Amino acid sequence: MARIEKRGKRWRARVRLSGVDKSESFRTKTEAQSWAAQMEADIVAGKHGRIPDKTFGDLLERYMHEVSPSKGSPHKEIVRIQRFLGYGKSDPDPLVSIRLPDIGPEHFADWRDRRLMEVSPASVLREWNLLSSACNRAAKEWRWLTENPMSHVTRPKKPNPRDRRVSEEEIERIKIVCGYSESSFMQTKQERVAAAFLFAIETAMRAGEICMLRWGDIDDGRKLAHVRAVDAGAKKTGNSRVVPLSVEAIRIVEQLRGIDSEFVFALSVASLDANFRKAKRKAIIGDLHFHDSRAEALTRLSKRYDVMKLAQISGHKDIRILHEVYYRETVEDWWEG
Repeated sequence: MARIEKRGKRWRARVRLSGVDKSESFRTKTEAQSWAAQMEADIVAGKHGRIPDKTFGDLLERYMHEVSPSKGSPHKEIVRIQRFLGYGKSDPDPLVSIRLPDIGPEHFADWRDRRLMEVSPASVLREWNLLSSACNRAAKEWRWLTENPMSHVTRPKKPNPRDRRVSEEEIERIKIVCGYSESSFMQTKQERVAAAFLFAIETAMRAGEICMLRWGDIDDGRKLAHVRAVDAGAKKTGNSRVVPLSVEAIRIVEQLRGIDSEFVFALSVASLDANFRKAKRKAIIGDLHFHDSRAEALTRLSKRYDVMKLAQISGHKDIRILHEVYYRETVEDWWEG
């Protein structure tokens, strides 16, 4: 039988059954009784007792080592998990210390509300997707959870899409701080970072796809680049595609010949990300992401290709996402009245 008792202004319910000992506090006696009844039913149904006595931090550690490396862009996800676990100078999130047999929707609701006070909704949604994916894997394959507790928590509202355009002045400033010249052989990593940014604006390719681009993927005769879905960093959609190369894109590729025998840009995703951030700060450019180059490219390409061809170039299956997220031209850009 469950034991319900009042402690101060709250009601504490405790259930001891079949070797399982659970307790929780509630605002009202009715809530405590309801929870206790459900807990007893779950224990009888076998939903409790088999969850290992591990913490949510242990779950994230396993996910980071076993699942994250197989993702299209593992670096950012691994860094996000490490920050969550308290690697380096950051403090661990309170969630990581909670035992899996005790964790529930209320813990993730608390995390959501706390994080929304600290970072943007877009950042919370990225973290949400990561945590939910880890919970799903733990429930469906590892049997570390009976279900994903986040499925009972209200997801934060999706923010409005970015409408940030990349200006010609900003492009020039990135080129200057990286020491990039259109007429010289590129000798430094910073120059190749600028080249990657320029190439992204011409092709709408993602950072991971650019970094994994091999010389064998370039069709000089037909002026095409093959994006292979099997490559880490280039498999976000799971589909290979062919991207047309403009005269400017071909010029950039030719500048890179002789630097590396296999990869065109000879950059890792982590290196590209870190060095682009450094260049952006040095150029005193705020609120610019490397990924903004993809939206800028698709907005520019929309003047040359219809929406179906544009979707083939970008790899989008859902044209609505192409329009709502990546097309950033405004009425002022085309209205001639």
